[in-house]
Amino acid sequence: MTEATGKLVRTERGIDLTLVRSLALPVEDAWGYLTDSELTERWFGPWEGDGRAGGAVRVRMRFEDHEPAIGIRILACEAPYRIALKAEDEVGGWHLELLVEEDGDDSLLRFVHHLDEDGLDAVGEIGPGWEYYLDLLVAATEDTERPGFDQYYPALRETYLSQR
Repeated sequence: MTEATGKLVRTERGIDLTLVRSLALPVEDAWGYLTDSELTERWFGPWEGDGRAGGAVRVRMRFEDHEPAIGIRILACEAPYRIALKAEDEVGGWHLELLVEEDGDDSLLRFVHHLDEDGLDAVGEIGPGWEYYLDLLVAATEDTERPGFDQYYPALRETYLSQR
């Protein structure tokens, strides 16, 4: 069984769900997997639109039923270290930050989902979902077999809910 790696951290702004992954890539290559549509398609989904700070894109979530498209505003883009996003769909909006730092020849990705109260209530679904997608990212960068979502949900649901 997969273990939960995400942590809920109280901040001045609210509560952040933070997950970290080590990527066996230099920072510039890791950045490509977060920003290049051909590479994001391998673990999250392809996007089209204006990927610059202040721009907006539509991402087709490749590993969800019916591959829904979601709108994402690019709040900040500080290549190759930080991207801040506001994802919006029919159920609301998510504020996300992806932070990349050098770790020797490799990279560390710190993924932060800034939660509101509704997000905190849904962390039992949100946490396992991000665990899955970030492990899809690792599998894409290492060219290994993709995990199945059933390894994450509902198995990790209670672990995330207990952190509230």
